[in-house]
Amino acid sequence: MTLTETFLEGCFVIEPQIFEDKRGGFFEAFNKKVFESKTGIATHFVQDNISVSKKGVLRGLHFQKGDFAQAKLVSVLKGKVLDVCVDIRKTSPTFGEHFSIILDEENRKQVYIPKGFAHGFLALADNTIFSYKCDNYYNKGSESGILYNDEALNIDWELPTSDLILSEKDQELKPFKIVTNNED
Repeated sequence: MTLTETFLEGCFVIEPQIFEDKRGGFFEAFNKKVFESKTGIATHFVQDNISVSKKGVLRGLHFQKGDFAQAKLVSVLKGKVLDVCVDIRKTSPTFGEHFSIILDEENRKQVYIPKGFAHGFLALADNTIFSYKCDNYYNKGSESGILYNDEALNIDWELPTSDLILSEKDQELKPFKIVTNNED
C-alpha cells in the first residue's frame, strides 16, 4: 500500500497493491497500522456509507460542522468518479484550494480527507458505487455545504453543466466565501 500526501496537508491518496490471477483479484483496502505509521494520523472509523449514482450525478460539496466534523476515507467499488476535496481550514496555507482525482474500480485508489474539508464527487459512469468511511457520526443539524460551481473555487467538473444532475438541496448551497465566513 502506497500513501502519498497531496499538496493539501493531511489529505492522502492511498494506492493498494493489487494481486491478480486467473481467479480474479485481491487487495487490502485499509490497514489501520500501516495508515497510522505512514501518516502519523490516528483514526477510528465509526460509520460506513455507500451511494449509488448514475452518470452525471454530482454530490457535494458537503461537510459536517463543529463537534460533528468528519474525516473520511473514500473509494469507488464500481464505476468511476471525479473526487474533489476543498480545504476550508481558515488557518491553513491552502485554505480555499482544492484537489481532484479520478477514482475508479480499476485503479482502486482511495482518498483520506481530514476534518476541515468540504468534499464532493461526480459520477462519470452509470451505476457508480461510492464508499466512504467516516470517523464521526452524521448529524443533520451539523451538515453544511458549498455551491459546487462557485467561481472562487474554479473546479473543473469535466462535464458540461447541462449534463450534471444535482439534488435540489445541492443546487441551493451558498458560495464558498459566504459559507466559510459563517463557520466557527
